[in-house]
Amino acid sequence: DVPKATEPRGDSDGPRRGSLCDRHCATINNVQGDLGDLGYHLHRPRVPPALSPPSCCQQHSDEVCESCVVKTTLTAENVVEANKLSNNYKFGFKKWKSHVTARPWEDRSEIVKELYSDLNVIRGSGGSTVTCGNILYLLLFGWWLSLLYVLVAAMMFVTIVGASYGWLCWDLAGYFLWPFGKVIQKVEVPKSHRALGTCEAGAEASGAGENSALLGGPVPCRWRPWCWADARYWQRAGAVAWLCLGYPALVLAHGLVCVTAWLLIVLIPVAKLSARTAARVLLLPPERVLVRRLRMTEVPLEGEVILCCYRAVNPYYYKYAVDGINVFAVNLLPLVLVTLVLGYVDSHNHLTSSPIKFTLALLSIMPLSYYIGMAIASISAQSNFAVGAVVNATFGSITELTFYITALIKGSREGNRCYAEIVKSALTGTLVGCVLFVPGLCMVIGGIRHQEQRFNSRSAGVSSALLFLSVGGVFAPTLFSKVYGKLVCGECHNVTQNPLGHYLCHNCHFDLMENNGTLYYSHVQPLVYTVSLLLPAAYLIGLFFTLKTHSHIYDIHISDCHMPGHHHSAVVHWSRWRALVILLLSTLCMSACADLATEHISPILTNSTISQYFIGVTVLAMVPELPEIVNGIQFALQNNLSLSIEIGNCIAVQVCMLQIPILVLFTIFYPTNFTLVFSDLHVYASMFSVVLMNYIFMDGKCDYFQGTVLVMVYFILLAVYFFAPSPSGC
Repeated sequence: DVPKATEPRGDSDGPRRGSLCDRHCATINNVQGDLGDLGYHLHRPRVPPALSPPSCCQQHSDEVCESCVVKTTLTAENVVEANKLSNNYKFGFKKWKSHVTARPWEDRSEIVKELYSDLNVIRGSGGSTVTCGNILYLLLFGWWLSLLYVLVAAMMFVTIVGASYGWLCWDLAGYFLWPFGKVIQKVEVPKSHRALGTCEAGAEASGAGENSALLGGPVPCRWRPWCWADARYWQRAGAVAWLCLGYPALVLAHGLVCVTAWLLIVLIPVAKLSARTAARVLLLPPERVLVRRLRMTEVPLEGEVILCCYRAVNPYYYKYAVDGINVFAVNLLPLVLVTLVLGYVDSHNHLTSSPIKFTLALLSIMPLSYYIGMAIASISAQSNFAVGAVVNATFGSITELTFYITALIKGSREGNRCYAEIVKSALTGTLVGCVLFVPGLCMVIGGIRHQEQRFNSRSAGVSSALLFLSVGGVFAPTLFSKVYGKLVCGECHNVTQNPLGHYLCHNCHFDLMENNGTLYYSHVQPLVYTVSLLLPAAYLIGLFFTLKTHSHIYDIHISDCHMPGHHHSAVVHWSRWRALVILLLSTLCMSACADLATEHISPILTNSTISQYFIGVTVLAMVPELPEIVNGIQFALQNNLSLSIEIGNCIAVQVCMLQIPILVLFTIFYPTNFTLVFSDLHVYASMFSVVLMNYIFMDGKCDYFQGTVLVMVYFILLAVYFFAPSPSGC
C-alpha cells in the first residue's frame, strides 16, 4: 500500500531540478530497499558534488541533496508518524509497524480502497462471477438464506396485507442465492403515482423504470399498496405485518451470517452484504427496492445503488483495520470477555475444564499484548522523549511481568516450588526465542523475497554487547553456586555391588542451605542483589549511549519534506487520553487473564507427560510475544531487517536487565520460592544462543540460510527441553 510520488510543481527551473534530484536519491537509496509505505532510505557513500544532482525535496541546494545521499532518511507522512518512526530506532522502545494516524484516502492503493468500500460501486468490466470463493458462499450461506427468504415470502403472502413484502422476499431469495453480478437499487417513486389509488397507476409506476440499457429486462407488476382503494391503510398494515413476522427472522439470519463471515476475515464482504441488507434494504418500502442483473453497458443507473457485490472472498482482508486496530485483534477481543466470564463465574469448572480455561486465558493474552503495544506506540508518538521513555520502561514488559508475578504468588501460597521453576523456564524461553527464533524466522521469510538483506551492524553490536553483559550477570549467581555449593543427591544405588564401584544417583542438586544457609544468605543472596542493581544501571547507560552521546550510530534523519498530498494535519487513531485508558484497561485485563492462567495450570503440570521445562520455554514464553513476532516479519518483508533484529534483541535485553531485577525486587517485599539460581540446561542454552547470534550478526548481512540455521538450532533446543526430565519440586 505505497502512495505514488508525484513531481513537485513550481518554477520553470525548479520542478526539473527537484525531480531529477529526487529520482537520483530514490535510485541510490532504493538499491537496498525501503520502509514500504514510509520511504526508508539506507545509508550510502557520499556522491561527489560534480556528479550529484542539484537539489533534493523542496529546497534546491547541494547541501540538502548530499544529506539525502549520506544520511538514512525516513520520509514520514506527518509529525506523529515521524515520531513513531524515530522511536522505532531508539534503543529500549517498542518497534511498531502499523500506523498510529489515519492515512489519506487518495494515497491508498486500489486494493486497500476496495477493502473499505460499501459494496455499492459498479465496475466497468465485470468478468466471470463463478469463482471458488463465490461457490464457497453458496455452500455456506447462499442456499439456506435463499430458502429462508422463500419461506418468509410465503408467510407474507398468507397475511395478504404483506403481499408486497412477499414479492420483495421472493426477489431477494433469488438475489441471495447468487448475489454476484446483481444490483439492489433504491428507486424514487413519483409523488403523483403515490397519490393514485388504482392498479393502473401502480402498473405505470412499475413500468417507469422497466427498460434500462444497463440493467435490461422488464420488471413484472407486483402487488403494491397503491393498488388498493385505501393505500395508506394497507401500507401501514403491511409494514406492521412485516416488522412483526418477516423482518425479525431475516435480521437474525443475517446477523448470524455477518458474525460468522466477519470471524473468517476473508469473507468480510459477505458480512458487509448481510449488515447492509439488514440495516437498509429490509427497512425500505418494497416499491422502492429493485433487484436487477447487471449487463455490459455504459449507461449509468438511475437511482441509488445500495448493494453490488462481485466476489465473496478477498484474501487481502488481513490488512483491514477498524479505527486503526487490525481485524485479527478485533476478532480476538470477545475471546477476552469469554475468558473472564468463564474463569470467574464458573470457578468450580462446571461448564468447562481447567485445561480449556488455561488455553483461553493464554490466547487472550495475544490481543491484549497488541492493544498494549499500540497504546504505547500512540502515546510515545504524540509525546516528548521523556514521556515516551517512561511509558516504554513502565509498560513495555507488563505482559510478561504480570504472568510471572501471579505465578510466583500462587506458588508461594501453595508452597509449590514448581511455579518458580516454570517462571525460570519462561524467562529462559523468552531469551532463547528472541535471540534465535524471532530473528531467524524474520531472516527466512524476508530472504524469500530478498536475496540478501543488510542491517546496521553497529546498532546490533550495542545490543549484542548488552546481551553478553546481561547473560553473564544473570547467570553469575548460578555459576557461583556451582563452584561453592555442595552437591547433594536424593538417592544413590551401587550399580556394581562393589563399595568402590560406580553409583547411580537421582535428584542431585547443589545445596546452598548447608550450615543453616550460611552460603546462600552470606554469599549468594548479596551477589543476587548486587547483580540486580548493576543490570538496570547498565541498561540506563545503554540508553544514554544510544540515545544521547552516540545516537549517530543509527544515522537516522527524519525528512522535513513530507510525501505528496500530506500537507494536512495528522488524524490520530487514538488520542493520548484514549490510548492511556486503553493501556490501563488492557493491563487490568492482562492481570486477570494471567491470574486465570496460573490458577488453571496446575492440572496441566501434574497430569501432563510433557516436561514442565518444555511448557515454560514454549507456550508461556512465546505466546505473549506473538504480536512482536508479527511486527518483525512485516519489517523483514519490507527489507528492513534492522528493526526485525532489534525487536528480538530489545526483548532479550529487557528480560535480563529489567524483568529479572524486578522479580528479585518483588521477592524482597513478598517472599517467594524464586531464586536467581538456574539449572544447567538454562545456562548452557542461553549462553550458546547469545554466542551463535553474535557470530551470525558479525558481518551486517544475512540471507535465508543463516536464518534457517538459527531456527533449526532453536528447534534442537526445544527438543532437548521436551525430553528433559521435569525440574525438582514439580
